[in-house]
Amino acid sequence: MSITLRPGRDEDAEGFIRLIGDAWAEYPNCVLDVDAEVPELRALATHFEKVGGALWAAEDEAGDLVGMVATRPLRDDDEAWEIGRMYVAKAGRGTGLAHQLLDGAERHAVAHGAQRMILWTDTRFEAAHRFYEKRGYVRAGSIRILDDISKSLEFRYAKPATGVVVEVLDAAAAASAERRLAGIMVACVAAGASVNYLPPLSPELARGFWRGVSADVATGGKVLLAAWCDGQIAGTVHLALAQQPNAPHRAEVSKLLVDPAFRRRGIGRALMQRAEQTARSIGRKLLVLDTEADSDGERLYRALGWQPAGTIPGYSRAGDGRLLGTVIFWKTP
Repeated sequence: MSITLRPGRDEDAEGFIRLIGDAWAEYPNCVLDVDAEVPELRALATHFEKVGGALWAAEDEAGDLVGMVATRPLRDDDEAWEIGRMYVAKAGRGTGLAHQLLDGAERHAVAHGAQRMILWTDTRFEAAHRFYEKRGYVRAGSIRILDDISKSLEFRYAKPATGVVVEVLDAAAAASAERRLAGIMVACVAAGASVNYLPPLSPELARGFWRGVSADVATGGKVLLAAWCDGQIAGTVHLALAQQPNAPHRAEVSKLLVDPAFRRRGIGRALMQRAEQTARSIGRKLLVLDTEADSDGERLYRALGWQPAGTIPGYSRAGDGRLLGTVIFWKTP
């Protein structure tokens, strides 16, 4: 399929309405009532131009619209831009067209000052959720209730747009990040990381681990942090909060992982510094961790001022069968 991406025009109204209507028709009780609820579709380019945004259309060789996306700045947040009207026809799915459209919209927003991207998506659009999560978006905030004929409920998704940014994830964000975090873990284990698993680590097993972390976040047993690099989730670490009655001051730093494709950019250091700040803010005054001896992790922790408590020889087994030593560290953040 040969596709042309171009700015959207008001005269594309019929094509936009057909594209959105066909997408909504894939879901039960999802009805597009243009004139009663979304009359701006009759002149969508003008609508986004008036609010300082932009609109794009994807056109096939026959001149039919097979995709669209728009973005606009948010009035109540100088640094945030919203992605909207993101639709791809069935024939264009799985071809990379959705990524092309979103790439262009995000680049436009960043070029105009966006530091954060947000979007809303219907709770029924599960394929869209997977796509946005693959793109680094996580659930953020409450579900929005729309007073429309379809009785729509919408999830809010968000992500930092530029630079290296570390944030604490709540339970909803943690659950929506599970697939991406599992992918990072699989890549790290394949690259030789000593994180309790041996290569090859299956995506299903990794996903199960992160489901457990999300559950612990929901119950208050763990604090999960994620690092974004230019809009992609590139790393993670979490604090396992000691639950014993005599240890409310203690936490373990666990699973510091940086996607091999994003290393040497200061992401591991940023994650650790934010983890220490977060621990202080919740009253955890003693941190402990363990790492493979003579590893990049050991060198990072020493550089950040962590104190070694000792080394246990032959503590874990590598993928090639070698026994590896483990260093125990502590720090008062």
